[in-house]
Amino acid sequence: MKAWLFTGAHQPLQLIERETPRPGPGQAVIEVRGAGLCHSDVGVLDGTITDMLPMKPPLILGHEVAGVVVEVGPEVSAFRVGDRVVASGDEAFCPGWSADGGYATHCLLSTTCMVRLPDAVDFVQGAAATDAGQTSYGAVMGTGGLRAGQRVGIVGLGGLGMTGARIAVVNGAQVYAAEPRREAWDTARAQGVLEVVDDVLGLAPYELDLIVDFAGFGVTTAGAISAVRSGGLVVQVGLGRGEATISTAELVAKSVTLRGSKGGRPGDTEAVLAHMQKGELAIQATTIDFEEIPAGLDRLERGGVIGRLVAQPT
Repeated sequence: MKAWLFTGAHQPLQLIERETPRPGPGQAVIEVRGAGLCHSDVGVLDGTITDMLPMKPPLILGHEVAGVVVEVGPEVSAFRVGDRVVASGDEAFCPGWSADGGYATHCLLSTTCMVRLPDAVDFVQGAAATDAGQTSYGAVMGTGGLRAGQRVGIVGLGGLGMTGARIAVVNGAQVYAAEPRREAWDTARAQGVLEVVDDVLGLAPYELDLIVDFAGFGVTTAGAISAVRSGGLVVQVGLGRGEATISTAELVAKSVTLRGSKGGRPGDTEAVLAHMQKGELAIQATTIDFEEIPAGLDRLERGGVIGRLVAQPT
């Protein structure tokens, strides 16, 4: 098989060839049909979050994985060769994080992290569902506890934020967004967002019950606390900066709750795939070739990517 190998922070990915792994008990090998590129991999490459990796390099990155089962190991009865699946697990087994991942033509998975991909959902959408979908759903519906009829603000309309906005819309919320990149505004409105402003403080007039910050640049966290209604909830997802300075006086005076959301919960990926199967949700994605993965990560680092990049090995 071919793979892009991460050897250490500040080092370029290396294109390698090695034997395709063989599955052991409770494992399966999939042929990768879609591998989403995530900004967290940029953080691994530039050293920002490299030390957080449970598995130290060398490591094949790529935790947004969709493909077809080509071999199953002993004691595997829930899946068989030919099944369409995505990888959706926790940190105990997360490809591209605690085990070799999807920036490869083949990927070894624990069946505990495998979810069936409905026939109506393609591999590109399936790959995006595992992270952009799961993380966004977990933040909006889980940590945010969204209820139909609420007024919700989304900060940052990147891959996760745009998906979170659509999830809030299809679950009955009135959705507003803050995003300085005006090239994302029309797409957001097409997803059902009612109004878009260029700064989080511009959300204040809408008396929002919930604001989900998918940017996390410090000032966005502080701004969300200022903009949410008294007694409202701010959910922090994005880590554009590792720290934020907030007004504790405002936090207390307004009785605002500030809550962190790391990722999704069991069942979140299945909920996202169900929305996709019904035609209610499509994550904006651009496909690239397998050979373009390093260049795609460079694009993410520079900014300007709307939606997700998904690599498709040929």
